[in-house]
Amino acid sequence: MEGGRTIGSISRSPLTPLSPVRQTTVPLQHPSRTPLHASSSTLPQPLIQIHKAGVIACLRAQNVETAVEAAHAALAGGVSVLEVVVTTPGALEVIKVLCKDYPSVKFGVGTVLNIEDARKAEKAGAQFLMSPCTVMEILHWFRGSEILYIPGAMTPTEIFSAYTAGAEAIKIYPVSALGGENYISTLKKPFPTIPLIASQGITAGSIGKYITAGASAVVLSDAIFNKEAMMKEDFDEIQRLAQLVTLEASLARKGNSKIKR
Repeated sequence: MEGGRTIGSISRSPLTPLSPVRQTTVPLQHPSRTPLHASSSTLPQPLIQIHKAGVIACLRAQNVETAVEAAHAALAGGVSVLEVVVTTPGALEVIKVLCKDYPSVKFGVGTVLNIEDARKAEKAGAQFLMSPCTVMEILHWFRGSEILYIPGAMTPTEIFSAYTAGAEAIKIYPVSALGGENYISTLKKPFPTIPLIASQGITAGSIGKYITAGASAVVLSDAIFNKEAMMKEDFDEIQRLAQLVTLEASLARKGNSKIKR
């Protein structure tokens, strides 16, 4: 054949590849990466404070003003780690205000489901991010950086996949639907070194059970930001509830002071 060659009955041009070149995609990476799963002496600062506190307050509100006032009340009640759910109107503005007013508190953004919102949260000053599932693009970007990303997982396979991909801690969601503190206790048997954070449906009075079962911390929403109190803007009640749950977590932590890594 002119300008080519014949192999059996198939004619090919010398310039035609036999198969398409396979391209690989390298995930984006945060500029401040460190090696995976640092030693306990170099844990991310947000994770150290989360473990020390035992409680992450999860705030949802109808507007910026209510969110800021409710956060003030929770912090006055002893909360030292607080996340603002990304769907709260003006959530990033709330984070900016709180980071300025409380430099020693760790603030994060919750229910982050895409890299765009994650980067906006970082720019606003968030020190940690949480999701109800594992968003690999977020995990790859923030893995090993100063910003702690806590992905959500439900099954042992999901937990292990997130951990081997670089997660420093994993949120177990929806924990109350999966068996509550008994589920955490069961998971800690095969995963004793993975920090697990219990989330969803946890009430005052059960915090100690989760921590004793092996949870590094619990995420509390209604147990602090009671729906009726939020509706009535009863910030004194929110402060009272915050005092109750932080005291309960503090008492539970006394018997679980070693960081579970």
